[in-house]
Amino acid sequence: MALLGILLFLMIIGAVIAVETRNLLSSIVCLGAIGFLLSIVFLFLGAPDLAITQLVVEILCLVILIRATIHRRVETVAGNREFVGLAVTVVMLAIVLMLAISMMAGFPSLGTSVLDRMAQAPSHFYLLQGKAQTGVTNIVTAILLDFRAYDTLGEATVLFCAVMGALAVLRRSARRRPEEGDAGDEGEGGAE
Repeated sequence: MALLGILLFLMIIGAVIAVETRNLLSSIVCLGAIGFLLSIVFLFLGAPDLAITQLVVEILCLVILIRATIHRRVETVAGNREFVGLAVTVVMLAIVLMLAISMMAGFPSLGTSVLDRMAQAPSHFYLLQGKAQTGVTNIVTAILLDFRAYDTLGEATVLFCAVMGALAVLRRSARRRPEEGDAGDEGEGGAE
């Protein structure tokens, strides 16, 4: 539980930095770090499917946000760097690295079955009672569409919204460029 609290604390620090920073690109990077830490929290809570979904959505959001801000004026730091910002970044990276190493130490060795490690795991119930309770011979389908249907629907909805958002942003920027060119051509034609 203490490790989960540390992760949540780091997410709060990242959110504060994202709000307080003046550089837009730094803010986007902080948001990406928050999403990455959230996927680690989902792993701690025993929801690897949510962690993978969060990671995919986070990558899509980062690509879209960086694409949207790349044409804006980006401030580059030259000469004197802020020591406090650099120190906070190094400390946060060190903490995340230590957390990742401690998490990997708790992973079972390769080839160890989860069924052997956790006798009370829900997977035992799914494997033993899945066909009797759902009538479906494919246990993966029974789990996804019967036992965890709302979770699957939520994940599909999040992925659908992320893809639609990406398409909306990309189409909007693609439409602006030809219109700007056409407006310039009409202005030149009218001047003659």
